[in-house]
Amino acid sequence: MKVKTILVSQPEPKMENSPYSKLIDKEKVKVDFRPFIHVEAVDAKNVRQQKIDLKNYSAIILTSRNAVDHFFRIAEEMRFKVPDSMKYFCQSEAVAYYLQKYVVYRKRKIYVGKRVFQDLLPMFKKYKNEKFLLPSSDALKPEIPEILDETGVSWTRGIFYRTVISDLSDLRNVYYDVLVFFSPSGIESLLKNFPDFEQNDTRIAVFGNSTVDAAQEAGLRIDIKAPTPETPSMTMALQKYINQANKK
Repeated sequence: MKVKTILVSQPEPKMENSPYSKLIDKEKVKVDFRPFIHVEAVDAKNVRQQKIDLKNYSAIILTSRNAVDHFFRIAEEMRFKVPDSMKYFCQSEAVAYYLQKYVVYRKRKIYVGKRVFQDLLPMFKKYKNEKFLLPSSDALKPEIPEILDETGVSWTRGIFYRTVISDLSDLRNVYYDVLVFFSPSGIESLLKNFPDFEQNDTRIAVFGNSTVDAAQEAGLRIDIKAPTPETPSMTMALQKYINQANKK
């Protein structure tokens, strides 16, 4: 079965020359973007009810751009001036660079992992006397608290935003050759919106082990996986599959 249409369950990339643009140009496929989930803010009153007082923390753990946005939003709502001495532990370079939206990067203490949360482990151990705050959504990968507990550091999780399933009812009678997922929440959204979903010839592409597990638990057939040593990005995995499928 040839691939002509792809639906990516995320917002469209803002950068002009994104890897998806190159995929579209090279393979002549149609790629649509539609967030299967979206984020809703938790207000400062709710955060206080979680017994979180921002002045009690000397370090912030940031796993995503959403975490950055909602930490500074809550700080503003609580009228808390984030001190210059605050340390920021960012899961990736992309998250660290995004901090520049709120702080003068070169004047702050910013520690950066390579890509996955475990990359931060040596840094947590080095700064084990800090009081860490982890602003997160209500959906958190289970390995994150496990890794933090393993280090023995003092840390607190705060739910600063929630992951909510988007309404996809307008897609009920729309068919795509490939559906692309990046989180278990995306799989959950598919099944909540379309409880009678039958995969048939639809190819499922998944990114990350937790998404693989969610797709398998849902009884879906996985046709495309990333990252792998050969295809570290989703666009590379899609391109490899399209090359094979469209040659037949």
